[in-house]
Amino acid sequence: MSTLPWLHPERVALLEQALRRRILILDGGMGTMLQAHELDEDGFRGERFEHGHDGHAQLHDNHAHPGGCDLKGNNDLLTLTKPEIIRGVHEAYLEAGADLIETNTFNSTRISQADYQLQHLAYELNLEGARLARAACDAMTAKTPQQPRFVIGVLGPTSRTASLSPDVNDPGFRNVTFEELAENYTESTNGLIDGGADVIMVETIFDTLNAKAALFALSELFHKRGARMPVMISGTITDRSGRTLSGQTAEAFYYSVRHARPLSVGFNCALGADDLRPHIQTLANLAESYVSTHPNAGLPNAFGEYDETPEHMAGVIGGFARDGLLNMVGGCCGTTPAHIKAIADAVRNHPPRALPSATQEEAA
Repeated sequence: MSTLPWLHPERVALLEQALRRRILILDGGMGTMLQAHELDEDGFRGERFEHGHDGHAQLHDNHAHPGGCDLKGNNDLLTLTKPEIIRGVHEAYLEAGADLIETNTFNSTRISQADYQLQHLAYELNLEGARLARAACDAMTAKTPQQPRFVIGVLGPTSRTASLSPDVNDPGFRNVTFEELAENYTESTNGLIDGGADVIMVETIFDTLNAKAALFALSELFHKRGARMPVMISGTITDRSGRTLSGQTAEAFYYSVRHARPLSVGFNCALGADDLRPHIQTLANLAESYVSTHPNAGLPNAFGEYDETPEHMAGVIGGFARDGLLNMVGGCCGTTPAHIKAIADAVRNHPPRALPSATQEEAA
């Protein structure tokens, strides 16, 4: 990837300048904000899908909504059916101080949308998701030109894993191939690029082989287009064992993806900031790239809700910043604009983590 020119060199230059000056702020949870709207089945469908799945799917469940399976819970679909809600979430995080806004495309691959019989929408979901985030960021940048805002095109992990069998009785079985994952990621990335994303982030990685398929797809696509984009990589330590679902420690995960020469490597989701601290420390000690994190608001309670307050979360992350561990920080599940504002306030007076001198020389 590194031999190609940047697709948007002026945007990359602005982002690099900002990263050298201060710790940048990512946005917070999208699902958390959408749940507050308490949309029902018709709310998710909107007018476009009121009577079916856009003419591309048949009824497979007699108990499902007329015209196809239920769509409630498909948050990515709201990009098309309730764009004003998605735009509002982006704007709320921008007002809270976010420098980088993630597209509402976490499940916008054919593999994940097949659960709703909407795989034909994959490109459109990414295209429109990036356009919504682009419009919100451009409007805020016009108000605060001294603080340009950037769009992160999100590639989620998909609902399948290439490393593990879904059948305990057949450990050699796989329900997805590397090639299928790469094809999915290529289609989705095309939509994100065409919609105006500044950065591509492969995030919430529980299986490093899935991430490698995404990185392979990005490399091939960039060469096909003749230009590259900055790539962020964010893994997930799935529990207090300190490993990803596919079994890697933070150190092993980093060395598995560093060949892609990413803009940043980090961790998000699954854990709160307290439990993520040692793993971010590991990355800060190793990484030749920038380091990012967007933790959950603690661990979920018995009702699947997140109780960590903005003040507590900001206090913990303020310690990350004070100790020189961070370049970018935000929130994942359970976080809101209030969390992001508190985090932004907590890290504002701390300098960003310095890159290793060799990395700085290469970048120059």
